[in-house]
Amino acid sequence: MQSKPVIFFLLFIAFGKTLHAQPDRWQQRVEYQMEIDFDAKKHQFTGTQTLKYYNNSPDALNRVFYHLYFNAFQPGSNMDVRSQNQPDPDPRVRDRISKLKPEEMGWHKVTSLTMNGKPCKYEVNETILEVDLPEAIQPNSTATLVMEFQSQVPIQIRRSGRNSRDGIDYSMSQWYPKMCEYDDQGWHSDPYVAREFYGVWGDFDVNISIDKKYILGASGILQNGGNIGYGYEPKGTAVRWGKEDKLTWHWRAENVHDFAWTADPDYKHITLERKDGLTLHFLYQDKEETRKTWEAAPKQMDKVFDFVNKNFGQYPYKSYAFLEGGDGGMEYPMATLVAGKAGIGTFIHESLHAWYYGLLGTNESLYAWMDEGFTEYATSEVENFLKKEGLMGGTPDENPHLDANASMIQFNKSGREEPLSIHADHFTNNASYSVGAYVKGHVILTQLQYIMGKPVFDKAMLRYFDTWKFRHPNANDFIRIMEKESGLELDWFKEYFVFTTKTIDYGIKTVEKASRKETKVVLERIGLTPMPLDITVTYRDSKKRIYHLPLDLMRGAKKGTEFTGDKFTVLPDWRWTHPTYEFTLDEKFRRIEKVEIDVSQRLLDWDRGNNVWKKDGNGEDEDEDEKED
Repeated sequence: MQSKPVIFFLLFIAFGKTLHAQPDRWQQRVEYQMEIDFDAKKHQFTGTQTLKYYNNSPDALNRVFYHLYFNAFQPGSNMDVRSQNQPDPDPRVRDRISKLKPEEMGWHKVTSLTMNGKPCKYEVNETILEVDLPEAIQPNSTATLVMEFQSQVPIQIRRSGRNSRDGIDYSMSQWYPKMCEYDDQGWHSDPYVAREFYGVWGDFDVNISIDKKYILGASGILQNGGNIGYGYEPKGTAVRWGKEDKLTWHWRAENVHDFAWTADPDYKHITLERKDGLTLHFLYQDKEETRKTWEAAPKQMDKVFDFVNKNFGQYPYKSYAFLEGGDGGMEYPMATLVAGKAGIGTFIHESLHAWYYGLLGTNESLYAWMDEGFTEYATSEVENFLKKEGLMGGTPDENPHLDANASMIQFNKSGREEPLSIHADHFTNNASYSVGAYVKGHVILTQLQYIMGKPVFDKAMLRYFDTWKFRHPNANDFIRIMEKESGLELDWFKEYFVFTTKTIDYGIKTVEKASRKETKVVLERIGLTPMPLDITVTYRDSKKRIYHLPLDLMRGAKKGTEFTGDKFTVLPDWRWTHPTYEFTLDEKFRRIEKVEIDVSQRLLDWDRGNNVWKKDGNGEDEDEDEKED
């Protein structure tokens, strides 16, 4: 049962409104009801889909579009040809689609489609169904679309399919005709070429009739499976279909933007009921080589949800399922598909998608870094926490994000980096996409943490989630939250990091005596991306003083709350057009032992070799007046 705040939210959006919505940020809504009859011998199913569509936009819609994902798994498809012509194809795909036999392919065939009882004209354009409506869906109105369809489940190649390499019979993701999203940027009817996904918020009510030997796991909550709301098999729903006994599994997922399920006759199902009412489900094949990881996962993931709820936002649903299946790890609302041999790091990463994919619902095709990168950042935080708690092997780090910074710099130096503003399917190679989405998205957060200070940044991340959950935020929405929490102007940061591949490189040019009682420090900007700087001055007596050098574009400065115990001084702004910056220390040269840019090493600085100046031991007694001190 959903919590009262979620029910309240659903009541509002049922009337075309959204809690916390800005006047110009409307959202569409869907309500799916699907009846699926599955023939496991043929790996095919027939379906009836009744879709209630809420047009909350100001536009009359004469056309709609559906995704037909399974059609990608046919020789000559966009996914097939793209994979064969990339310099670094996904090893899970390569040329495998081109070799599929007719009985191994995937397909969807739409046999009828009506709107409000009137037939629609439609055309299949590979993975997109293009529909001309018999009449426009007017603004702030609803329409009911009823579709009859047939589908064949492909051999498992990418994410969805049958007979995975782990031996799972069915990984049913991207498996049904799915309404494309329409927002203030228009339709998002992207063909299924490789990645990513974007869906309409709504409810799913799904009945799946399948051979009774199968155990199912899915998004949502099983409505006919026993007291815990999710069981080995539904009770009292056995039906006779020809010569086969089948069971009908009735699932319901509320206020989500997709629905996935898995099926296997050999699943073991264990659960953990948390103190907050959330039930964690684990469905997997009990094998010697994977048993230890899956049996340890409930205790570990219980701690993970505690940590993430506190630090990144409260998970609002009452169920979350870890389902063995797929081709590695892939997230869906209220569930994730995880390979049997996946380590605990994969469990953590995929579950954290429940926040940045499942609950925020950003358009991943345009802003993959806001999902994958933010999830990577949170994963590093969680793994470090588990190490401290003794629930995960390894030694905790003072800064668990340094590897991400190093990886980003190394890839940029390779010359293959591309701007994050490119659509996910249109990167030149897979490496550019992967590093951009996972690594650069991660370091965007490390850089903001450096700019804002960790205490302010942590509050901003919670505010971002609480403000934009269930609302499809984009890059501007995210940056505005960072600005509001920090009081800084950060549009320049977004423009440099999202739209360019320019790099950061600062150095200490000189540190020298300015007068009898003062020392002059000259800094230089070598890279093209401007940033504020934290400079630590260490004195002979080991005392330290932190100088914060704001960037003029920020229109403000970081607070010194993260530098407890050290004296903190804000310097005048560094104008971004100026290649050098000079400031004076009110200390004698001979008393200064070291000057260093970014002791924390959070700054994504290309060359840290010029970030430190140390006294070389010569010349400190060059002034007779200084000898008297």
